[in-house]
Amino acid sequence: MTSDPRESGPVPERDWDRAVELVSAAGEVALACHISPDADALGSMLAVGMALRAEGKRVTASFGERRFRVPRLLRFLPGQDLLVEPGAYPTAPELMMTFDVPIADRLGTLAVNAGKTRELVVIDHHASNTGFGTLNLVDPAAAATAVLAEELLVRLGLPIGEEVATCLYAGLVTDTGSFRYSSTTPEAHVMAARLLATGLNPEQIAREVWDRSPFGYLRVLGTALDRAVLEPSTGPGLVWTFVTREDRAAQGLPYDEVEGIIDVVRRTDEADVAVILKEDDDGAWQVSTRSKGAVDVARVCAALGGGGHARAAGFTSHLSVERTMDSLRALL
Repeated sequence: MTSDPRESGPVPERDWDRAVELVSAAGEVALACHISPDADALGSMLAVGMALRAEGKRVTASFGERRFRVPRLLRFLPGQDLLVEPGAYPTAPELMMTFDVPIADRLGTLAVNAGKTRELVVIDHHASNTGFGTLNLVDPAAAATAVLAEELLVRLGLPIGEEVATCLYAGLVTDTGSFRYSSTTPEAHVMAARLLATGLNPEQIAREVWDRSPFGYLRVLGTALDRAVLEPSTGPGLVWTFVTREDRAAQGLPYDEVEGIIDVVRRTDEADVAVILKEDDDGAWQVSTRSKGAVDVARVCAALGGGGHARAAGFTSHLSVERTMDSLRALL
């Protein structure tokens, strides 16, 4: 029996041993990360995928979205030739591994495949992880899922070259906010040093992730900031705004291009909690929340069907902007 992933502390040795046993015995491995993947989810999955393929394994990787599309900001990551459309993913994989996925619903359409696999190895660092795998390698103290992905590769005895390291470094540096967030640990810096020693280009990664946007993004950012509302009496202070699909369409901007707006809004001194509602192409609101520490937004979002970290979490709403914010305010 594996440990409860919601317990703090490192992954038990017996679970690592079981993971190595399962991967070593498998001829084919199916990998999946969460929908609307970020650098930690996609980078961790591709890093493990490339290393396993180099070892001679048959590897398939995907994420379960009908509009299957790698976000523009992540198209620099190597290993994307491993990716297949969700419809081409194995129906009942012999061994399936998920990355940065706290609940099965975040697998999107691939949740069905996860329900049919013989062995499901969950690799994650969210404290809200529900332990939906047959084996759960979950450590909430890890700075990123990339930390656990690297650990698995080391335990498998697989080399970590520049391309694999680039994917892991992208996950590590983004989930620590370029080593600015509270998730940053001494071990995170030591891991970064190991990865940099492979010869990867940190300047290129930083430029691709943080320093590039189409001009239309500036227009949409301006609209979102013009709409921003400050509610200093809500909880320890709340600032929020929203972006509609019409806003994006007017600038020809795909959904994944507006992710960075929350990082501008969250700078507000008078608010501990920042929220942005982003309307996706199907008309649902994808809600991102950030906290400076006074509020555990993971608990708030979990109550609304989502999850995440204490200072960064999200959920999906099919209600109006007003009703969604009413629900969120009540919990704050």
